[in-house]
Amino acid sequence: MTGSETPRAPRVSFVSLGCPKALVDSERIITRLRAEGYELAKSHAGADAVIVNTCGFLDSAKKESLEAIGAAMAENGKVIVTGCMGAEPEQIRDAFPNVAAITGPQAYESVMAAVRQAAPAPHDPFVDLIPEQGVKLTPRHYSYLKISEGCDNRCTFCIIPKLRGDLVSRPAVDVLREAERLVKAGVKELLVISQDTSAYGRDLRYASSLWRDREVSARFLDLTRELASLDAWVRLHYVYPYPHVDEVIALMNGGNVLPYIDVPFQHASPAVLKAMKRPGNQEKTLERIRAWRAICPELTIRSTFIVGFPGETEEDFRLLLDWLDEARLDRVGAFKYEPVAGARANDLGAETVPDEIKQSRWKRFMERQQAISARKLAAKVGKRLEVIIDEGGAQTAKGRSKGDAPGIDGTVHVATRRALRAGDIATVKIERASPYDLWGSAV
Repeated sequence: MTGSETPRAPRVSFVSLGCPKALVDSERIITRLRAEGYELAKSHAGADAVIVNTCGFLDSAKKESLEAIGAAMAENGKVIVTGCMGAEPEQIRDAFPNVAAITGPQAYESVMAAVRQAAPAPHDPFVDLIPEQGVKLTPRHYSYLKISEGCDNRCTFCIIPKLRGDLVSRPAVDVLREAERLVKAGVKELLVISQDTSAYGRDLRYASSLWRDREVSARFLDLTRELASLDAWVRLHYVYPYPHVDEVIALMNGGNVLPYIDVPFQHASPAVLKAMKRPGNQEKTLERIRAWRAICPELTIRSTFIVGFPGETEEDFRLLLDWLDEARLDRVGAFKYEPVAGARANDLGAETVPDEIKQSRWKRFMERQQAISARKLAAKVGKRLEVIIDEGGAQTAKGRSKGDAPGIDGTVHVATRRALRAGDIATVKIERASPYDLWGSAV
């Protein structure tokens, strides 16, 4: 190499596992890597180092994380582990004693320090440039917007507070500046996420910060209202059913705050909810749902549930099915309970639900919800819906209505006479429906 040649930038291979909150962590790490001159490798074999961002929420997720670490070790050998599973490193060290470094979630500086040690990067001001909005792992037209870390709730099935700590909210100005940069870069949909979105700002005592020459309080309502002033859809995830959420629902009648709310109800039986130690007065959720629909008749409600929680009886499960019939939720997912090491649910002394009963209850639950979903979507036939395009095309395209979040909800299949591109928002007349998807023509 002559003195005039630029030294090759080190290459890092990256694996991102887990939830959208972990994806945001991955985006931040990759942004830092690019800012310091690193390149991303498409394979482990050709990389100078590998980063594996792990998930440690369930045993199945830990298994997937360990398999990803094992693959990286076999193909490369210089592996840095971060994420939720890194908060309890013993299991990783036992399986792979030669990993280069292990850090916990959100430990960006520790990750970067490990990368610099494993593969030092020469500084080059001509290539150490990143776009203002940072590097994204989602498509250009939508982005996750994390407003806080950690959680103050102590649900017995969950170890997130142990892995990620108590609630730490970002100042409103930090969130709004990031959102503004994303929108300027072409993002058409902001997906607001955290562990408990409706608790946002509580740890800050709702302190105000200056944005656009005005003070904005770190409150869920105020932040959502300001996000709506940007030229993008705003979709709210992981919202607990606290009473003050009603004020936010009122913002969903027109404008950029989508009539969509993702609420992790988890169950409906008072006995199971008590054993789970769920927050938000969840025994009165039907009242909350009725109030929300009165405020915003077009509201789409999605949720997740756990079947087979320790001590769940057949009566508890039938209560859940009856609740589902009355609640008529639009989008629902269900999980069979998995014991998580370190979760207090393991110490409740409740009778374990056999796997075959868990499977049977999960099947009955999904069949009940499928019928509800089919009726809900059939009612949309003949209507005109705004659809954001995820996969463009000259004659056909795929997208999502305001009632569909990416990766977890349904798809709108669009026939079109004009070419549609990813990020376009088209008006689509709905012509037919299945229990989960819609079909229609762009008008």
